[in-house]
Amino acid sequence: MEAQANDGQTDLDRIDQLWDGEHSGEAVQRGFPQGRVPWEHIAKGYEVSPGQVVVIGPDELERLDPKATRSIDIEAFVNLAEIDPLFYESSYYLVPDRQATKAYALLVSAMKDSQRVGIARFVLRAKQYLAAVRPVGNALMISTMLYADEIVPQSRLEGIPEKLPAPKEQELKMAEQLVESLSTRYEPEKYHDDYREKVLDLIKRKAKGERISLPRVPREPAKVVNLLDALKASLEQTRRPPKASFPAQPRRRARGRKSVQGGRTKSA
Repeated sequence: MEAQANDGQTDLDRIDQLWDGEHSGEAVQRGFPQGRVPWEHIAKGYEVSPGQVVVIGPDELERLDPKATRSIDIEAFVNLAEIDPLFYESSYYLVPDRQATKAYALLVSAMKDSQRVGIARFVLRAKQYLAAVRPVGNALMISTMLYADEIVPQSRLEGIPEKLPAPKEQELKMAEQLVESLSTRYEPEKYHDDYREKVLDLIKRKAKGERISLPRVPREPAKVVNLLDALKASLEQTRRPPKASFPAQPRRRARGRKSVQGGRTKSA
């Protein structure tokens, strides 16, 4: 299965640095095309089609630049279930100013009672963000969100069929059984970033002066397996009862058996 990232890039991410000399219209790096390019000769441009670039002056961008404020403007309240998780980016806690504690607590209580979240906008580092504000415990949390036009539509993704084939009844039943057998409550503390923990452990051990030799893990190509066989194997694995472990207890020997003590054999 191939993952195709939905990185939330917008059309503004295609604005590049250009040299405003005779090669105007070419995207350049420092040092191209004739040694170092002075900053005063570097402009910004937007490629509207291959080979055609619209140059944008710094004064034009400055006039369009959203003004940063210390406020978060809530424009509407919606049901949390209406927001698809794919719109979320990063989450942060909101802390009130000292003189705004009462209003902050009022908003937390009102949003809890109504079970609604606020849709807001704010400006940070010359960028306007869309965000969801919701109560979490005694605090408000703000989650930055993607705009609708930043979501890659499925029609642009390769490999996704326009119409899904109808599964066989046996396969669907087994898949539903597997889902049901693995269904549980979500407990976030159960899940850890194993790779991160291994890297941090490696750093600590090397900081103590340990000489560490890590074995190379061979990369094997992904195996194409039959879905029905995979479902059967997964169900069989989940049906196996866990092995019980008990503390070892001395057994009474059967009468007439022989045991070995001190290198000699005697009757019990």
